[in-house]
Amino acid sequence: MEIQVHPDGLIEWGTRRVRCALGRSGVTLNKREGDGATPAGRFALREVMYRADRLEPLPPPLPCRTIAPDMGWSDDPAHLEYNKLVFLPHAGGHEKLWREDALYDIVVVLGYNDRPPKPNLGSAIFMHVAKADFSPTEGCVALAKADLLTLLAECEPETFLNVIASV
Repeated sequence: MEIQVHPDGLIEWGTRRVRCALGRSGVTLNKREGDGATPAGRFALREVMYRADRLEPLPPPLPCRTIAPDMGWSDDPAHLEYNKLVFLPHAGGHEKLWREDALYDIVVVLGYNDRPPKPNLGSAIFMHVAKADFSPTEGCVALAKADLLTLLAECEPETFLNVIASV
C-alpha cells in the first residue's frame, strides 16, 4: 500500500483523504537535523510504538511495541546511537517517547536516515498524533488519532509513506 503525503497538509491512502500536519519549515529534499522540515521521499513503516496505558493493543501486520517511561530517541548527531531508540537516562541528546500530551500515544517509526543513520541528516522522523489545531511538527507527519488508527488498521506489511516535495 502507498500512502501519499501532499505538501499542502493532506494525506491519502485508498479512497481516504484527510488532513495532516507537517514540519514547520515545510517539505524538503535536503533534510538537516533541527531544520524543522519534513523530508521528502518514500519511506517504509518500520514499526509502531504505542502507550499501552492509553490504547488497546494495535493489530498486525506492522511490528508493534509498547512505549515505556524509560524510552527515548537519540537526536544527537555526535552519538553512536543517533536516530535510534535509546533507554533513559541517556548521555546524548534525545527526545522522550513517554510524553504527558497525547502526541506520542502512537508513534510510527519511518525508514528515514536509518540504514545506517548519517549524522546531521535528521532524526526522529515519525508519523504520530497531531495537535488538535494541526499546528506544525518539528519534521514529522501527524494525523488526528482516529485517522492514524484507521490508517494503521488498513496497512499491509509492505506499506510505504510517500512524502511529496513542493514544486
